[in-house]
Amino acid sequence: MRFFWCPLPLLTVVGLIGFCAVLSALSNAPTPPKPMYATANLSALFLPSNEGYSNKETNLSLPVKVFNSENRGIGDANVIAWSLDRKKVYSGVTDLEGNVILKISNPELPPGKAEGYIKIKVMREGYRDFTNDYFLKVIRS
Repeated sequence: MRFFWCPLPLLTVVGLIGFCAVLSALSNAPTPPKPMYATANLSALFLPSNEGYSNKETNLSLPVKVFNSENRGIGDANVIAWSLDRKKVYSGVTDLEGNVILKISNPELPPGKAEGYIKIKVMREGYRDFTNDYFLKVIRS
């Protein structure tokens, strides 16, 4: 009687070891950053007309809310906004509820334009950066 060696049990053990190694590597992989979002509770900002305002300083408040996919506010997020002409930058850090008010001083529309957009970028560790080139429309009234 001849004995035939069957490699099936050995291959099964080797396969299980390899499978466990792959599972271990996957469980130690870093988690991907979560998405975050930002919004303003305004539909648009209105600038006063140029008449009589040539020497007056104009200050606007831009309230920004930063939140995650469960609609929970994200604290300690860095919020950066660019002016309409992209020459000035305004920034702030959100509170525990994800709120920040950016003070925009003397906003100016690009030459020859009656409207423009504020660009915004939000950054926080553990989250994907949020960027919106058309965050808020600004109109000269």
